[in-house]
Amino acid sequence: MKVTSVETFAVSYAMSRPRGPSILSYSRRESLFVRVSTDSGLVGWGETYALAGARSVIEHTLAPLLVGQDPLDLRRLRQLMWAAGRSGFAVGALDIALHDLWGKALGVPVHRLYGGAQRERVTAYASLPGYIDGVHPAEHWVEEAQDLVERGFTALKLRIGRYPPDEEIAAIGKVREALPAGVRLMADANAAYTLPVAIRVGRDLARMGLAWFEEPLSQFGYHGYPELRAKLALALAGGEGLQTRAEFAALLERGAVDIVQPDAAICGGITETLFVADLAALSAVQCIPHCWGGAVMAAATTHIVALLPDPSRLPGFEAPMLEFDVTENPFRTELLAEPLALAADGTVAVPSGPGLGITVDEAVLRRHAAP
Repeated sequence: MKVTSVETFAVSYAMSRPRGPSILSYSRRESLFVRVSTDSGLVGWGETYALAGARSVIEHTLAPLLVGQDPLDLRRLRQLMWAAGRSGFAVGALDIALHDLWGKALGVPVHRLYGGAQRERVTAYASLPGYIDGVHPAEHWVEEAQDLVERGFTALKLRIGRYPPDEEIAAIGKVREALPAGVRLMADANAAYTLPVAIRVGRDLARMGLAWFEEPLSQFGYHGYPELRAKLALALAGGEGLQTRAEFAALLERGAVDIVQPDAAICGGITETLFVADLAALSAVQCIPHCWGGAVMAAATTHIVALLPDPSRLPGFEAPMLEFDVTENPFRTELLAEPLALAADGTVAVPSGPGLGITVDEAVLRRHAAP
């Protein structure tokens, strides 16, 4: 089997209402999909974020390396791509696509390539859309959270950090009071705070019983994280934007986080995410991957989460979860013939078909092609 072509599909969709985290509001959902075709007729699908020049690197640097190669030579091809492209975004998309091809060629789902899933269903947590411009979160957080719990979610992640801390802490308290005690809450500040404010907010979140506090300080170098971690009684999470295993190794060596969050579309794909998870386990740090994109990325992350072992000897107590973005996004909800669906118990079934176990509707990509 030989690779015959590598094609990219840049897509864009205008949201009905801008939403976003502390630092900005999104008016569009954008993504970059990749299709790797072979002379056998099999194709593999990958996805990454439409950032960091990934499309140019894929089309002009990495695609020429792959055409004519056996896609099952994944280890060798990864070395070639890293050496030539040095972009976790670009390599991530292609690594996912090559895994899709690998599984299809052998007739097994991706998780079987690594010895089989630890679980057939993974718990999903709702990654909330964030703020509405000009609307105080106290006016919509409770209703949104209750709606998501009614859909079946047993864990929710709020975006915080745009309004004064005292106001937001009060609003989070109302969310906590409105939800059943068994529903887990997390907070993602998207680099909103200075260290003193992060300490104060983190202590309030711990008092309310939140499960983790995600990236409250700048992600550039993750300075201040070890100091913050030492002062908080709840887990500190981070690492979604790191692109290399060396960056993750440095983060873990410094004791910066309790939960590491590699993103397969950023850090180099499925291979690298599983490596980071093993690296984190050596430091007694849990791995809960980041995922905020379309359906191909979500399917790949579902396989990864299914492969991750429980972090302790309490089965299921702290099992890794799938980040389930609930922001308006047709590339998540319309792209697949059979979308990844949330069950009434808050879980998602791990795809069992060959490769990623998904069927992509290319008409959706054409309909939303970026100008």
